[in-house]
Amino acid sequence: MNYIKHLNVVLRMFHRDYRLNPSHISLYMALFREWNLSRFSKQFGISRKVLMDTAKINSNTTYHRCIRELDEWKYIHYFPSHNPHTGSVVQMPNFFTGSVSNNELNSSGIDGQVEHYRSTGVPVTIYKQENMITEGRPLNEQEVLKYF
Repeated sequence: MNYIKHLNVVLRMFHRDYRLNPSHISLYMALFREWNLSRFSKQFGISRKVLMDTAKINSNTTYHRCIRELDEWKYIHYFPSHNPHTGSVVQMPNFFTGSVSNNELNSSGIDGQVEHYRSTGVPVTIYKQENMITEGRPLNEQEVLKYF
């Protein structure tokens, strides 16, 4: 499990999904932390109180709405227990299973361009500027050795 690449993919999905608000994202990150603490096990038990504290959610209603919507929108698989003595269980889908580099994850396929999405889902192309500063650079190894 490459959690950095997984998070890059998830954050890119969040950026494109207009339905999400900060409470959803905060709750997902709290769930991701619990998943990490469980060493990325297939499923893990959760505590509403712990998740609400970690996600900085103060309302039970907001918590239950967000966890239900994250489940509906396939960001998580939530299995509520409805029993105070048995905890609820969550499964986190692994959104990154390939071996794609970070550059490929962020690239639109055209050199020097990165495709970003507005909250409306409309793509906006931003051009990356290469570092063109060459003044003062040594031309070869001999110049470096001569300098030192």
